Amino acid sequence: MTDTSQSDRTPSRPLAGTVVLDLTTALSGPYATLLLGGLGATVVKVENPATGGDSARTNSPYYGPNGLSAARTSETDMSVSMMGRGRNKKSITMNLKDARGRATFLRLARNADIVVENYAAGTADRLGVGYEDVRAVNPSVIYTSISGFGAGGGTAKAMDSIIQALSGVMYTAGEPGTDPVRFGLPVGDLLAPLYAVIGTLAAKLQRDQDGVGQHVDVSMLGALTSLLSTEPFDALAQVGMPLRSGNAVPRLAPFGIFPAKDGQIALCGPTDTFARGVFRAMGRPELIDDERFATRDQRVRHATELHEMVGAWSQGRPRAEAVAALTGQGVPAAEVLEPADALRNPDVLRREEVVELGHPQHGSTGLMGPGVPIRFSYADVRLDQPAPHLGEHTEELLAEIGGLSAQEIAARRREGVV
Repeated sequence: MTDTSQSDRTPSRPLAGTVVLDLTTALSGPYATLLLGGLGATVVKVENPATGGDSARTNSPYYGPNGLSAARTSETDMSVSMMGRGRNKKSITMNLKDARGRATFLRLARNADIVVENYAAGTADRLGVGYEDVRAVNPSVIYTSISGFGAGGGTAKAMDSIIQALSGVMYTAGEPGTDPVRFGLPVGDLLAPLYAVIGTLAAKLQRDQDGVGQHVDVSMLGALTSLLSTEPFDALAQVGMPLRSGNAVPRLAPFGIFPAKDGQIALCGPTDTFARGVFRAMGRPELIDDERFATRDQRVRHATELHEMVGAWSQGRPRAEAVAALTGQGVPAAEVLEPADALRNPDVLRREEVVELGHPQHGSTGLMGPGVPIRFSYADVRLDQPAPHLGEHTEELLAEIGGLSAQEIAARRREGVV
């Protein structure tokens, strides 16, 4: 028997050969299909030619032959949003409001493994491309819906800020007594697609075993509120502990964001071992035996005094020096980076968790976007194909996946269906 090691085989992508029909727009849906594309699926992005396609195509700024611009200056300009979210996808234009467009979509759906949509609940059904419509032509399909409030949640429109407001997360950040704070990162838009991908892949595993397809239904509100519930905010409120505490956590000390000469540092030293490391880094080993700081409960009780000491020490030195002193004593600490610096962190670049975005005509841009933040010991996963222009692959995909003849494709072009 011959032993074939992994190195003797050519690595393939985990979802190679899997066809995904992508009916999504904006961010929550496109991020889910971006990940599926990075894992190797063939992602067919279905866009409406009458509306200019995905709404992200009109998100300023744009990149083109003259570099970045706030408004379009060239026919080949592409929004930076689309350059990031459209990678590893192929674009096909199709008017689903036209009966012939719906029929053409269902031709494609017969040969698809997965359909992903993020319309408001019920919209896909009204268009005639909902789960039951696709299931009628392809019983084994995995049909994933991402909506604001779930399949039974009505037709209300959901934007990230609306989801953040309803989930309660706006009252978990900021200082006590201040107004609610919207998270700068669109966490409502980004969390739901992660659950959608998990659900889609779980459904595919089950389908591969028993041949049965199913509808995967993810609510943006439910996903974010579920995540909120991992912290005991309800219990904290009942025992009188503050829900909002700014950069500190009342039950942890020393802990928080502290000033330095050239910015801020983050410090997390609540355990006895970490706290002692903080005192040594500060050149104050005598605080180890100080009754105010000798135990965790005592440090929490005297947190204001302790944090003033840490701040007085850190603000007299550069971030790098303060962090080096703390980490040299085994204390979790880091410089607080601005986004432009964080996106170029050598560690995340080396692991391709963040990668440079490319333009389909103009190549390297110097702009950064998400990679696939999962590393495999064998499989090859990456976002290595630039985003397509609107409808770039229409003829190719109608022929290869839909099985349409050249004459049929030409007729649909004339009719304005695709």
